[in-house]
Amino acid sequence: MALDIKEIQELIKFVAKSGVSEVDLEMGDMKISIKTPPKKGKGQVETVVQQIPVTAAPSIAPIAVQSAPVVAAVPEVEAETPVASSDSDDSKYVTIKSPMIGTFYRKPSPDKDPFINVGDEVNIGTVVCVVEAMKLFNEIESEISGKIIKVLVEDMSPIEYDQPLFLVDPS
Repeated sequence: MALDIKEIQELIKFVAKSGVSEVDLEMGDMKISIKTPPKKGKGQVETVVQQIPVTAAPSIAPIAVQSAPVVAAVPEVEAETPVASSDSDDSKYVTIKSPMIGTFYRKPSPDKDPFINVGDEVNIGTVVCVVEAMKLFNEIESEISGKIIKVLVEDMSPIEYDQPLFLVDPS
């Protein structure tokens, strides 16, 4: 039996509300591991979903309970192979990456202007976009100061954890 994405999101939400820091669940050929890393940020959760061959009957692994607050769900996905850039100067730029999966929005609402545009200067703490995850809109702030060189994601598109969103020239 495989879980669909909504069921996995509900499981993550349940784990976040329960306060446990680690859950391993194995069902058929699917294994789900939800872990809260120590001091990684505001209670972010790593989630690993794998399709693995299992010959034994499906079973549920024991749940390890530790006292650590769980606030946000941040699934971890396999790292994508970086695409070679035609511009060799990209190495001097810093990327602003997504801290979670969800839907990327450049504007606070459809009738408003984007938070930032190419050429804009940003400072640490400047809101650069919004990511919607499980009906919650999370403002993403810049962790660096500099000039926006490129927007790497289309507005209203799905994004993954650690996906580059913006290129910033820190100089």
